[in-house]
Amino acid sequence: MSGRRQTRAAPPPEAVGPHPLGGLALVLAGERVVCRPSGALWLETHGALIVADLHLEKGSFYATHGQMLPPYDTAETLRRLDAEVSALAPDAVVFLGDSFHDREGDGRLAAADAATLRATVSGRTLVWVTGNHDPIGPRGLPGDTAPILALGALRLVHEPAGGPSAGEVAGHLHPCARVAARGASVRRRCFVTDGERVVLPAFGTLAGGLNIRDAAFHPLFRARPLAAVLGAGRVHAVGWGSLRDD
Repeated sequence: MSGRRQTRAAPPPEAVGPHPLGGLALVLAGERVVCRPSGALWLETHGALIVADLHLEKGSFYATHGQMLPPYDTAETLRRLDAEVSALAPDAVVFLGDSFHDREGDGRLAAADAATLRATVSGRTLVWVTGNHDPIGPRGLPGDTAPILALGALRLVHEPAGGPSAGEVAGHLHPCARVAARGASVRRRCFVTDGERVVLPAFGTLAGGLNIRDAAFHPLFRARPLAAVLGAGRVHAVGWGSLRDD
C-alpha cells in the first residue's frame, strides 16, 4: 500500500446481511441502505436508487480523439440501469455525478439511448448531481440538477469531502478491491464504507477503478473500512485483512 498505513481495525457496519431483493444491507449513519450487485445503492426508506459515475458516451469521446472503442457502452449502461429500475420500482433515481464522460457527451447521445433513458425514468423523480466531468448537468434531458442532495441523514455528493464525513454518499473514486483467497486473487468493483460514509463503485460499463488501498482513500475513514465487493448476483462483505494492493 502506498502512503500512510491505517492501523486500527474498523468496527463492522451495523446490520450487515443479505437483502431479500438481492445485495448487502447495512446501516449507514443510522439509515438503512442496500449495496446492490449492479453497483447501485438502494435507499429503501426513501424509495431512491443511486448510481455513480455512469460516464455515458465515454466510447464516443475516445473515438473523437482517434482511439476507437466499441460504441456500445452507453446502451449497455442504460440497459443495466433499466434492469435495476424494473427490479426495485424506485420513486426517485439519482445520478451521483460524472453521468457523462465530458461536457459535450449529452450532445453525442444517440436518439435511441435518449429514448431509453426517458422511458426508464418516466414517472419518477430524476436528479443529476453534478460532477467534475459534467459540472453543468445535461441539456435536453429530463430531471433536475444539483451539486448536493440531502435524503434523511444522508448527504449525496459526487466527490468525497476531505476527512471523515458522517452520512456522506459519494462516487468519483471508482473503488475496486483485490481480494486474496486460497492462493489466488480477483479484482472487482466494490463499495467501501466504515458505517459512517460510503463511496460507490462506478456504474458505467467502461469506467475503470482505483484500488481502495490507494492513498486517495486514506483520509476518508477513521479506521480500516469494509469492502462490499460485487459478485455474480450477490455482494460480498470483505474485511481489510483479505484485501491486497494491485
